[in-house]
Amino acid sequence: MTEFLQDILRQPEELLSVIDYLEGTGRKILEAAACAIRGARYVFVTGIGASWNAALAAGPLFYAAGIPVHMLDASELLVFGMIPRDAVLLILSRSGRSVEIVRLIEKARAAGATVIGVTNFEDGVLAIEADIPVVLRVKADHGISVNTYSALAVAAAAIAGVVAGSFDAKLAGALSLGLAEVQEEIPEWRKQIEHSSWFVSGSPYYFLARGSSLASAYEAALLWEEGAKAPAIAMGAGSFRHGPQEVVTKDTRFGIWIDGEQMREQDLALARDLERIGASVMVIGHALPEDASSLVVQLPALPPEWQFLIDIFPVQLAAEFFARLRLADCDSFRFASYIVLNEHGILTDAAAHSLNVAGGTAESD
Repeated sequence: MTEFLQDILRQPEELLSVIDYLEGTGRKILEAAACAIRGARYVFVTGIGASWNAALAAGPLFYAAGIPVHMLDASELLVFGMIPRDAVLLILSRSGRSVEIVRLIEKARAAGATVIGVTNFEDGVLAIEADIPVVLRVKADHGISVNTYSALAVAAAAIAGVVAGSFDAKLAGALSLGLAEVQEEIPEWRKQIEHSSWFVSGSPYYFLARGSSLASAYEAALLWEEGAKAPAIAMGAGSFRHGPQEVVTKDTRFGIWIDGEQMREQDLALARDLERIGASVMVIGHALPEDASSLVVQLPALPPEWQFLIDIFPVQLAAEFFARLRLADCDSFRFASYIVLNEHGILTDAAAHSLNVAGGTAESD
């Protein structure tokens, strides 16, 4: 069993603990974060890598409550954004030590802005330097962000929910019940995935979603790239219909998240049309027609705006299976760093040395 799969399988228990913390002893810090956001003229929600994908889950919860926030990844905000003095930055980072995050904290400090830090490690710069640190003590993943990704997404969404007045004991109970059901569904999802013809090495993969599930779509593409070492594209289901559909061939694969309330019939029609063209589609959602597509993954019921909490699970399992199918090592990175500590190039010292050795240019000590 891969380390990646082990991290996926322990995820329900980890998230149950996170929800218990957020609704219990962590509620006070959530209230402090919500108070800062309510009192701010400008609110930025940001992160980098998988942490930015997690941030995408919170945006629609803010918007639905009539709370405008600026969504921008940390690198773009750092280089191109001006931070007003009376701003609040909600920063997500699993380690709290990525170079963009550290520099963004410095920029926020210089601007006199307030930093709310959502992170997984109490010894990271974000946990130490944030005005309001929300530290989620989940066990670190082996490599690919699984539990650390989901924990950040839940916490950021919980902050949005507290601001909106919707994150309470009743909602926490519903989320916990959904996670318990997921734990029972995982063996069936694994069987579905491993017996499906949806997986073809060399085919182009697109992941489409709306609302909070956009977080899952973008994270799915990253899992494809990090785990299976295969390219993938993520975008909004609406945006896909404005030109990108011209790429569709019989070999194209799609993962489409179907929202619990919004645009269901439209997105199911999109899935049907793609299959009529000859593509193969996996749809993920609650109470879907069994004939909706080639691969239908049924989810337990959750409040629709919180579906992202569980709809990432099937695609995590799919990415791990696809990596094994492609004989790709999903438990190690060829070029990526677990934590990106500088902004120059992409090669770590170890990767550069390996390339030099392979090319016969290694230097002697």
